Amino acid sequence: MSAERKTLEERAQMSDLERLRHSCAHVMATAILRLWPDAQFAYGPPVESGFYYDFDMKHRLTPDDFEKIEAEMKKVAKENQRFDKKVITREEAIALAESGRLGGLTERPGNPSQFKLDLIAKIPEGEEISCYQNGEFLDLCAGPHVNYTSKCKNTKLMSVASAYYMGDETKPQLQRLYGTAFPTAEELAKHLEQLEEAKKRDHRKLGRELQLFAIDEKVGQGLILWLPKGAILRQELQNFISEELRKQGYQQVFTPHIGKLELYKTSGHFPYYKESQFSPVIENDDLKKAAAEGCTCAEVMERLDGISKKLREEINSRTGADTIPEERVRPDDDLYDGFLLKPMNCPHHIRIFAQSPKSYRDLPVRLAEFGTVYRWEQSGELGGMTRVRGFTQDDAHLFCTEEQVAQEVLGCLSLVKTVLTTLGMNDYRVRVGLRDPDSSKFTGNAEKWDLAEAACRAAAQSLGVPFTEEPGEAAFYGPKIDFVIKDVIGREWQLGTVQVDYVLPVRFDLTYTGADNKAHRPVMIHRAPFGSMERFCGVLIEHFAGHFPTWLAPEQVRILTVSEKSDAFAAEVLSALKGAGLRVTLVNDSDKIGAKIRNAQLDRVPYMLVLGEKEATSGNVAIRHSKKGDLGVKPLAAFVEEITAEVAERKL
Repeated sequence: MSAERKTLEERAQMSDLERLRHSCAHVMATAILRLWPDAQFAYGPPVESGFYYDFDMKHRLTPDDFEKIEAEMKKVAKENQRFDKKVITREEAIALAESGRLGGLTERPGNPSQFKLDLIAKIPEGEEISCYQNGEFLDLCAGPHVNYTSKCKNTKLMSVASAYYMGDETKPQLQRLYGTAFPTAEELAKHLEQLEEAKKRDHRKLGRELQLFAIDEKVGQGLILWLPKGAILRQELQNFISEELRKQGYQQVFTPHIGKLELYKTSGHFPYYKESQFSPVIENDDLKKAAAEGCTCAEVMERLDGISKKLREEINSRTGADTIPEERVRPDDDLYDGFLLKPMNCPHHIRIFAQSPKSYRDLPVRLAEFGTVYRWEQSGELGGMTRVRGFTQDDAHLFCTEEQVAQEVLGCLSLVKTVLTTLGMNDYRVRVGLRDPDSSKFTGNAEKWDLAEAACRAAAQSLGVPFTEEPGEAAFYGPKIDFVIKDVIGREWQLGTVQVDYVLPVRFDLTYTGADNKAHRPVMIHRAPFGSMERFCGVLIEHFAGHFPTWLAPEQVRILTVSEKSDAFAAEVLSALKGAGLRVTLVNDSDKIGAKIRNAQLDRVPYMLVLGEKEATSGNVAIRHSKKGDLGVKPLAAFVEEITAEVAERKL
């Protein structure tokens, strides 16, 4: 069971792997109870990478305990215990919990199964209540399970952590033990190998070793400092995408990192996603006024959150729906002005579009920006470059007629495909995010939503790759197409995105003059091939394990001298390579050549030129590659010609 209760129907739809892992959680609980009988279990669901069980007991688990728990789990599997389901009444369930029998091997007088009593209370009246028993272990559970514990032998305990009961910070902290399981030993071994490879590729580790980026506590969690080498990686990616944007007729713009709060109230970003934004910044004059009036922080926020009657009427009249509730409306003199660290670039681009009248002949207008945005993420959710609080999007917004939507979406998708193909990320799937009609997060006219969703479906079908439709995954203003990339070791990452939006042009009252000389609404398309530069670079670091293709490598060539006798020739080589526009360094210190090569390998420099007396005399260079090893000797001019061509063509 999990803190977020699933329906019986949802539980019955568990995949075979989820069923196995759910069963392994029960086997793990059986083993723990054999070792520590006082353990009180809460819930133990399958998760994407395995399973876990939350529990409370006096002994604090450490990885040193894993071996003996796994040994006991193997015994339980070998005993081939049957998983037996029994449907019981609510009264029977409560009695079993009060006796300590649920989540235990025996009755435990004076030690009731308190977590199970809580879970029983959450089961709706009329819903079937059942328990499962394997051997002596009996647990409140809706299932399903495999038939016998013998199928639960290919398991591995992964980690132990603390977790609040039911995910509630006001409740006690429990121990959470994670494990994984697979049907065969071969699949388990492959998974564990993949995890070891992932550790080697961890972008946080490589980022430090290769001096690409830093996260400094004095700057703030989730805020990336791009070090010089990492800045080169980012700049090369920006140069690449900028070339493609020019080919497709985009115009580059720049916008501030902050905007008036009313801008985001109009767009709907505030308050629809208020919980994931930094708190607004109050105007200095209003701050003084609030202090003089003795306003509490809650009162200040209420006045910042509110919306004027005029703005509410304008938005509601344009959208044709009551999208802003009456309770948020406040008198103008009871509102405070404020600013917001921009969570999105789109409202700024909308205001750029609105700076001058547009004709149908002007459309499509394609505005692009490497714009930095800010989101409030919980500290426990932050992770290196892939989950941050400040990030730069390779963002663009296209304003077009309804007739142009299909073609413009296809153009956006072709751009994403160009990016992924160039970087050798050819294993991906497409996800079409649709609205959930029952959610209040989604705004706008249902008819327009249908048009936008139809355009996204048609575009996804044109790609010729697998795609899925996922209700509830749309942006609040329109459906979207996400690219989910599988890296070289099989992990999936959501990167590029394209979104069709009929809503924001209405909320901002955007118009263009049509061929009939009347005002029409443009359609807006949001697209970001990389998604965020931080996340994308973090994924790239792991995808390439730091061995970037030459065109992306912060240092493309390192010249290594055998002795001072080749220093003069090394200076000539350095000058020639720099003159060709390459990023090159010279190491001519007193270290032995073996150490110099080893250091270059550790730094993942693609090319090393080893220069000794023979090379100085002949004018040739001895070439080594960080992954291919010794490439032999060539004239300097030939090497320069080959490597510049490799960079220009962005070869992998």
